[in-house]
Amino acid sequence: MELLIKNVRACDPQSGLDKITDIAVNGGVITAIGVITDIEDDTRVIDGKGRLCAVPGLFDMHVHFRDPGLTYKEDILTGANAAKAGGFTGVACMPNTKPPIDSPEGIKYVFDKAKKTGIDVIPYACVTKGMKGEELCDYDELKKTGITAISDDGRPVENAELMRKALELSNENGMIITSHCEDLNIINGGIINKGEVSEKLGVKGMDRASEDSITAREITLAMSCDARIHICHVSTWGSVNIIRAAKRDGVKVTCETAPHYFTYTDEKLLSRDADYRMSPPLRTEKDRQAVEEALLDGTIDCIITDHAPHSAEEKADFEKAPNGVVGLETSLAVTLTQLYHTGKMSLSKLVEVMSVNPRKILGLEPIKIAVGERCDLCIFDPDYEWEVIPEELNSKSKNTVFKGEKLKGRNMYTICRGKVVFSL
Repeated sequence: MELLIKNVRACDPQSGLDKITDIAVNGGVITAIGVITDIEDDTRVIDGKGRLCAVPGLFDMHVHFRDPGLTYKEDILTGANAAKAGGFTGVACMPNTKPPIDSPEGIKYVFDKAKKTGIDVIPYACVTKGMKGEELCDYDELKKTGITAISDDGRPVENAELMRKALELSNENGMIITSHCEDLNIINGGIINKGEVSEKLGVKGMDRASEDSITAREITLAMSCDARIHICHVSTWGSVNIIRAAKRDGVKVTCETAPHYFTYTDEKLLSRDADYRMSPPLRTEKDRQAVEEALLDGTIDCIITDHAPHSAEEKADFEKAPNGVVGLETSLAVTLTQLYHTGKMSLSKLVEVMSVNPRKILGLEPIKIAVGERCDLCIFDPDYEWEVIPEELNSKSKNTVFKGEKLKGRNMYTICRGKVVFSL
């Protein structure tokens, strides 16, 4: 065998696995699970000593790698390095690049560059040409490239009838649309959540109705043509309630949230630090609690990062800075700290929302810990305590909301197709 992982807590709800065991790997495939004593001299051994956990490689279905065109912020290779450090063996890249990825040529560019990363980097294509919201892309041609999802993330499709047609056509092609739910007219130049903090700072706020209204619209449009819809980065109690009711009624809706939405509130903005600005924004304690509860009860299907790098120069001016934060290297650790170690979320549930469900939503092959399956693993120490130091991150950009935070739990090894692509 090429690789032996010994004495790890292997957890995979798909396989009904949760026990201390050994995992043998050869040719990129798991060849045995159990007590393994026959070890060849040239076998690489990772000994978990009963302390480390092994779960199916994490998957983030919502990242921005800024490539092509904005590579001073991030590129596919550096973004993938950040992903590997965080335990991710796969990510899906949003298409709001320069130019936007709205053609087979753009998709090929991402796939070709991704071959050098050692993990799966899967592109989205745009819903509308150039992300202008005026004309739909050619979904038949996009589907031929192998993509499974489209999005104009970064902005909504403002024309409701155009969005309805997009849902209808994408559904016919077996693709899913993931929607950035913010009404730009309601936001109208707002930069943080509208409320006590925005008033105290004297800056224009984003009313929560901007998110809730488009969430409701997308669900209504999806219902009208019996299509699937995925709601991006849920941040309000209103959207949570709308989605929960829609799921109860059988609407084909799924959704996601990010660690900052179940960890922080808009009080972080009192520091006037633009690293705490993202879109949608950090909101109130009522919203934070609603997001957390929805994640725990299954209303929210998965955790993403919305990894959105910006340069230090861009983030220097609180009121003029672009929205967005990086998150690939802290997502697992924050989830462990906030939800697992507090007893709110089991390890099995964590695997579902960070590995299993994102792949299911995108229609990708599942990654399982089972004999005969491709070996993609995130091996982490749940009790490893560390401080987030932005300068030590692998991403080109350092705009993390978790800077200076002391976290409990950290990825130690990332294995993709049987190869160790990251070790701490």
